Amino acid sequence: MNIRDEVREFLASAWTPGMDSATFLQAAVDTGWLAPTWSADWYGRGLSAEDAEIVGEEFRRVGAPGRADRDHLHARVIYELGSDQLKSTYLRDLLTHTVSGCLLYSEPGAGSDLASVRTSVVREGDQWRVNGQKVWTSGARTAAYGLLAARSNRDVPKHRGMTFFVIPMKQEGIEVRPLVQITGDAHFNEVFFTDAWVDDANRLGEVDDGWRVLMTALGYERLVMGARGVGSRASDPTYVGTGDDLLALAERHGRLEDPVIADQIADIYAERTAARLNAARYAAEGKGQDAAAMSLGKLMMSRILHGTAGLRRDIVGAEALYDERADPPSDGEVANFFTLDAYFTSIGGGTDQVQRNIISERMLGLPKDKDASKDIPFRDVRS
Repeated sequence: MNIRDEVREFLASAWTPGMDSATFLQAAVDTGWLAPTWSADWYGRGLSAEDAEIVGEEFRRVGAPGRADRDHLHARVIYELGSDQLKSTYLRDLLTHTVSGCLLYSEPGAGSDLASVRTSVVREGDQWRVNGQKVWTSGARTAAYGLLAARSNRDVPKHRGMTFFVIPMKQEGIEVRPLVQITGDAHFNEVFFTDAWVDDANRLGEVDDGWRVLMTALGYERLVMGARGVGSRASDPTYVGTGDDLLALAERHGRLEDPVIADQIADIYAERTAARLNAARYAAEGKGQDAAAMSLGKLMMSRILHGTAGLRRDIVGAEALYDERADPPSDGEVANFFTLDAYFTSIGGGTDQVQRNIISERMLGLPKDKDASKDIPFRDVRS
């Protein structure tokens, strides 16, 4: 039996549209189909990138949640970079959505320049004391743990004095405050650390070598965000509207025969297909972890989501100005929300401008921007 037949047989026995996802995820984890490229020791099947693409196609075909080895950022970081102890502690619960995590990277003075983080960690025995502030942290209020980038050495240049941890969030010394966005949601948060603690056993990578770990984790984040704009989200109410329902939307508003609207819909679907195939090509060529390739996908995702939001406005018309908070939301309200929310995709995970810098420097070989603070001790860098 080939891979496609095997996964179809599994889905036929374990998945029913509309079923409780928790039950399905448990079965998918136990059989290794949820993370097909991972080792059998850690909930995978050790498949090649090409075979894993087939698995993903079959999961998408029936609308089942899958490909956590590629799309579950937190699980992937711990699988790729964590110790066996951390994998044992977190992986299964992450894959089955029993717990969630957050990313403790950005700070008020270190957004696009993450090497400038000032949240400090000081070692005391087998633990590290944490003090400082993070911002724009998605999901911090419900997260069981966070991936923390912190300053561990101020006597060396900024890229060489960071350390990376998995820190438990439910402890004294960590305060989370929500931030209300232009959409009215409070998806992001500020996180304050006041003498919080993290075990040294929760460290990812070597002391003061957190920049390298962070760059790897950021690459995974861009890869996940890049996939978000091209995959089917029809089963996820949060993302319905990113492209899958455009034909139905145009038909409801009598615009399906409009040649301009039809051209725009075709463009969006073509861009999504091209982005998906490009990501598959990079994976097949062994470039699935190439930072520049991940930036291309993330930048393309931003373009697609902005384009899709604009197309929805063109279809709906002036109704897209409404933000009535009706239940269920009107087409105008949905268009309004996605128009405003699309700006998140141009900022989160590294701005579009940062992605263009990475592509220009690493793929096109253009000169890097000058950074006067790059080679001086961090304690001498002006805040």
